[in-house]
Amino acid sequence: MQARRTARELALLGMSQLPSAPERLETQEIEDIVLAAVRTLTLEGQESLETAMAELQRGNDRLLSSQTRAADLPSARTMVGEAIALAQVAINRLGTAVELPELIQLAKQEDVRSYAVEILMTINNNREAIDGTLEGAMVDWQLNRLPRIDRDILRIATAELLHLGAKEQIAVNEAVELAKRYGDEDSYRFINGVLRRVVDRLKAESRPF
Repeated sequence: MQARRTARELALLGMSQLPSAPERLETQEIEDIVLAAVRTLTLEGQESLETAMAELQRGNDRLLSSQTRAADLPSARTMVGEAIALAQVAINRLGTAVELPELIQLAKQEDVRSYAVEILMTINNNREAIDGTLEGAMVDWQLNRLPRIDRDILRIATAELLHLGAKEQIAVNEAVELAKRYGDEDSYRFINGVLRRVVDRLKAESRPF
């Protein structure tokens, strides 16, 4: 489960490198895109740790200022509150950074990279069918008007449903998790709704007459 989850994340990071108009890419080109995604994850881990350290230092500075520079009690309380807020942000960022070494290690495994390549190849070679399925499941929205990250997550899940034999619940749930990590606060609800309609349409099409 974790290996496939990491592969989906690599595919998502690599989606921006695919040509905007579908064209046949060589397997090596896709593999290079996935390798670049692994490097992106590594840099993200380093940057998260550096940013967290800087936020902790700022929080510490505000805490010291509350003791030495505050003119009155309300000012001191404000500075302490700011220090706590900075520390909380840093802790949250560290929580994300702590997960990255395992993610990066998994991303270097052959089976993980192979599935990420398979996802990207499938999307690149079947973009028209995938996008057509999504357009048919959307209500009052157009696929090309969505934020790119939402569009890419939807394409990954639909590629898995249509072409890679993924179980419906897994494909939908994993897309929702990607949206929670990379999208905005409303992305995962929207993506869940669209994919549920995709699943319903696929079930309806597969029913015998």
